[in-house]
Amino acid sequence: MKLGAVIITMGTRPDELRALLESVARQDGDRIEVVVVGNGAEVRGLPEGVRTVTLPENLGIPGGRNVGIEAFGPSGSDVDALLFLDDDGLLPNSDTAQLVREAFEADPELGIVSFRIADPETGLTQRRHVPRLRASDPMRSSRVTTFLGGANAVRTKVIAEVGGLPDEFFYAHEETDLAWRALDAGWAIDYRADMVLFHPTLPPSRHAVYHRMVARNRVWVARRNLPAPLVPVYLGVWMLLTLVRRPSLPALKAWFAGFREGLRTPCGPRRPMKWRTVWRLTRLGRPPVI
Repeated sequence: MKLGAVIITMGTRPDELRALLESVARQDGDRIEVVVVGNGAEVRGLPEGVRTVTLPENLGIPGGRNVGIEAFGPSGSDVDALLFLDDDGLLPNSDTAQLVREAFEADPELGIVSFRIADPETGLTQRRHVPRLRASDPMRSSRVTTFLGGANAVRTKVIAEVGGLPDEFFYAHEETDLAWRALDAGWAIDYRADMVLFHPTLPPSRHAVYHRMVARNRVWVARRNLPAPLVPVYLGVWMLLTLVRRPSLPALKAWFAGFREGLRTPCGPRRPMKWRTVWRLTRLGRPPVI
């Protein structure tokens, strides 16, 4: 299989980006073609052979990654699969790309592979980085219902069939939107503990827009993808879980502002999943009301 890699950056981590590119270049097997997208930033000083695309403004995570996809031809058609890697990540093992090739070649129904994210100093994987409800054992690989945005590989046939990431999300939950569309089309998603990306342990709430966009996009995911009877159930369960977690008052205000925004603003095309996909998600351990 021919692999490519898409990395988006705002130009604020040049040392980390160079280390990541070196780790991609060290991968076993055929060379991986790399596209670095400067998301509202000009990127310079990259190794020879790395292609760059400079965007005049920050299009957000899904928008930047979609530009990177198209750099490999329509829907990434110049390659068989694309790695999506955070610019402050690192592939510590040289066999990760080969494991990706073998996984896709062995299972023609496999559409997306989610890597295990580990802290480079402790080697530990946070529960939130294991894309399933039963997350106590991050070393167990399994079929899952979503994937991690900055540490994954996607078969480009999936993108050609169901489309790319939702540009309008800008940040948060764009992976779940793509995952649900892929699952509805019959593709499978695997979490693989043996495919590792090192990434420093940082709280997602460090982003100023975190609470608002997490809330808004969660509503959009439901409105775009769920059968109508499940939309209020999904959002009601999620609201209850959020309140139980007792966020700070400023966070809660931002969260409710995002929730209202998600209800009132256009969410993009609505393509409700089939009921058999709802059952499939349930059998995989994550019914689409949680």
